[in-house]
Amino acid sequence: MQEKIKHALYPILLVVLLDMTGIGMVVPLLSPLLLETNLFLPETMDFAQRAMVLGVLIASYPFAQFLGSPIFGALSDKYGRKKIMTLSLWGRTIGYALMALGMIWFNLEVLLLGRFINGFTGGNISVAMSAVADISNRRTKSENFGYVGMAFALGIVLGPFMGSFLSDSNIVPWFSYSTPFVVSAILSLANIGMLHLYFNETLKKLATKTKVDLLMSFKNIGKAFTAPGLRVMFIVVFLISLGYGFFTQFFQVLLIEKYHFGTGLIGLTFAYVGLWIAISQGYLNRYLSRRWTPGKILLYSIFFTGIAFALLLVPGQAIYLLLVLPLVAIFLGITEPNYNAVVSNQVSEKVQGEALGITQSVQSLAYAIPPIISGLVVSIDMNIPMELAAIVSFGAWGIYQFIFYKEGI
Repeated sequence: MQEKIKHALYPILLVVLLDMTGIGMVVPLLSPLLLETNLFLPETMDFAQRAMVLGVLIASYPFAQFLGSPIFGALSDKYGRKKIMTLSLWGRTIGYALMALGMIWFNLEVLLLGRFINGFTGGNISVAMSAVADISNRRTKSENFGYVGMAFALGIVLGPFMGSFLSDSNIVPWFSYSTPFVVSAILSLANIGMLHLYFNETLKKLATKTKVDLLMSFKNIGKAFTAPGLRVMFIVVFLISLGYGFFTQFFQVLLIEKYHFGTGLIGLTFAYVGLWIAISQGYLNRYLSRRWTPGKILLYSIFFTGIAFALLLVPGQAIYLLLVLPLVAIFLGITEPNYNAVVSNQVSEKVQGEALGITQSVQSLAYAIPPIISGLVVSIDMNIPMELAAIVSFGAWGIYQFIFYKEGI
């Protein structure tokens, strides 16, 4: 039985890997382009203003994902996982094509539109999670979510490295800032082909009565914070994601301003973090999930995530990052699949897509907040984002420990 589950997982993991590789290619490009060049922004703009524009560009993706994830999740309950994942990947292709044009024309509006479309169609991750939930039971769910997280992280490892490589004209003369986006669009098309050939529908019974509307994301936030039994857990997810958002959205700025990293080193640093996340989700989480429940694991992983963020505040040379970043990656990598498993285990099989879509909405809303306030935060003190990441993580642990957690969850 477990062998059949593993074979069913392979195409899902491949879809996630290729998708995240495309997304990861963007990571090392945006901050250096907006903060250190005048290709998109006028020379008269100061650092705080540039950081604000960068924040809006970064926030457009999670905000659009906040709008799109519950829609794609509910549609997948109604029409099946395969059809909706294919639809979202077509949207991804269009988004990357527009971002490539934005890079060729140095047009910020076109770049922003492409990134928004990419975020809106990013709901395929919640659909992939729903497909995993379809073929898992309570015992294997955390482990299987961990495999998806590993594929996710490996994409983040490959993506930034490829993005740095493909945008460097010193390596190949015709490489440019647009090349990674063209390759990402090609990867999305390849993903559609993989999905068509190898993915078998996992949803056995369609939820034909499921209603879908454009305001689902806002309604889902209402559901998230009023749902009996899950309300507190969604608050925990929100705070964990908020801390993660402060870390990821500001980490590039920290690398540029404090450590003077360029595009290549930023890509390698994110690849390094992604590698440790892959190790934690693919191997360490599997070991832990066979011995303890997801609820028990979260009791410790959330707390040590806060500790890891706090350690980033300790002054040090760039080499110090090599010691601290694995701790951040490991505890974040363990936390995410287990809170997804806790949420999934609390709802019926018929509404897995909706529940995980709500989870994605909560995450995306939390991710959208940090970059919006980037200009103000960075202009006050470069360390504030990491301080906030640690504070909200400890807050999440306190709420989980003293309000939600109970034996046997």
